[in-house]
Amino acid sequence: MASNGVNDKSLIVSFGEMLIDFVPTVSGVSLAEAPGFVKAPGGAPANVAIAVSRLGGKAAFVGKLGDDEFGNMLAGILKENGVIATGINFDTGARTALAFVTLRADGEREFMFYRNPSADMLLRPEELNLELIRSAKVFHYGSISLIVEPCRSAHLQAMRVAKDAGALLSYDPNLRLPLWPSAEEAREQILSIWDEADVVKVSDNELEFLTGSDKIDDETAMSLWRPNFKLLLVTLGEKGCNYYTKNFHGSVEAFHVDTVDTTGAGDSFVGALLCKIVDDQSVLEDEPRLREILRFANACGAITTTKKGAIPALPTPADALKLVKEGK
Repeated sequence: MASNGVNDKSLIVSFGEMLIDFVPTVSGVSLAEAPGFVKAPGGAPANVAIAVSRLGGKAAFVGKLGDDEFGNMLAGILKENGVIATGINFDTGARTALAFVTLRADGEREFMFYRNPSADMLLRPEELNLELIRSAKVFHYGSISLIVEPCRSAHLQAMRVAKDAGALLSYDPNLRLPLWPSAEEAREQILSIWDEADVVKVSDNELEFLTGSDKIDDETAMSLWRPNFKLLLVTLGEKGCNYYTKNFHGSVEAFHVDTVDTTGAGDSFVGALLCKIVDDQSVLEDEPRLREILRFANACGAITTTKKGAIPALPTPADALKLVKEGK
């Protein structure tokens, strides 16, 4: 019997933190003024895993949660969304991380984190599910897992194991400055693993932060290029994204939607991109096909901004294709 279910698909493993965002019930007020909060599961690597799964891909999450109600709730959300959960560890001594998020009137966010230390920071190298990591076709990660030991060592080992097994490495630094001891330390550590990746995605803000330039232009972006990169992406919010490869570069425009909350838009974009390249990396050398994929990824990012919270807003293929067709 021929089976073409999810099990036959190539695996995308996402490594890092999963936490709960507490989002105010009212936009455009400070944390102190917020009358109440709604809990929203989040954490960029977890969002990417769920984005992949919702788009019909095969995703696994590797990380550590607190052995508490919130941690069990998050593991449950991954499983409900079809994400393979055999890479999750639970810490009995530390809580699941929390973040209080302020939604500004324009849909952008500010964060206040509760991590002292949270379970995700305590993942140890020996707790990694190496078999799962070795089976990844794409291994995706951020930089929050580089901030403190032992998680940093676990991150570096997982990357090494994935790369040695032939995985494509995907890096979205996902800068959260309040979590780092200093801006200098953030810049240094984010760049410490820069050369290892195959695919790197940065936002316009991260480009400015990492280069110290206030120009979002090709020259600034190319200062971050490394010889072994296959694709460098700069996302520009409502202006779409710029792409750079060894042989070509260009930009793909965004879709115009009514933005409510930008949470998870970048993760949705990354999930869509990884879904489309995991089975055929030759698209990274084929500009017309790459542009089509980035248009689809832009549509996924745009849809994610039209609802509050990341995970409820992540699109299905039908949602994204509808927007691509309408072509706003």
